Amino acid sequence: MQSDQDKQDNGLLMYHSRVFDVYEGEVCFPNGRKSRQSWIDHKPCIAVVPVTDAGELILIRQYRHAARQTLTEIPAGAIDKGEESVEACAQRELAEETGFQAKQLVKLFEGYLIPGYGNEYMYFFMARDLFRRHLPPDEDEFIETLTVSFKEAEAMIKSKRIVDVKTALGIGLAAAWLKQQGLYPEG
Repeated sequence: MQSDQDKQDNGLLMYHSRVFDVYEGEVCFPNGRKSRQSWIDHKPCIAVVPVTDAGELILIRQYRHAARQTLTEIPAGAIDKGEESVEACAQRELAEETGFQAKQLVKLFEGYLIPGYGNEYMYFFMARDLFRRHLPPDEDEFIETLTVSFKEAEAMIKSKRIVDVKTALGIGLAAAWLKQQGLYPEG
């Protein structure tokens, strides 16, 4: 991740929001060529695949204005509480969006979401051994939860009822981990 000084040295702040900033400036590539570029500096974020004791997934449905539709997703959000750890953020988002927290968080993957024009870095977790813990959602979140089997979720991905990439990836990562551990629910 770039330091604040590196961002300022490489470009001008064009737009600032609570989650990301947009910069523009001249960039020097490894071969010495230069080009004018725009890029997004985004807070790190998390995504959580909640799995019940019965082996079902808890998904959320929420309206996404940028997509102009209600999407079915896994809980996710930005690390926005000061020095909050990725695990603490995962537990907070899980409680805000599903009303649960987890006794066990399994780290599945981490990486860049949009490296062509942004540095948004996401940590993927699977949440197991869930227990009730409700936190109020953010003021712009209107969330409905639904519980589905892995097979139903995979069918939703194939039929494009799930079109959110982080959700498709998270479900696939969780299924692979559970299969590797011999815990994948067959029903």
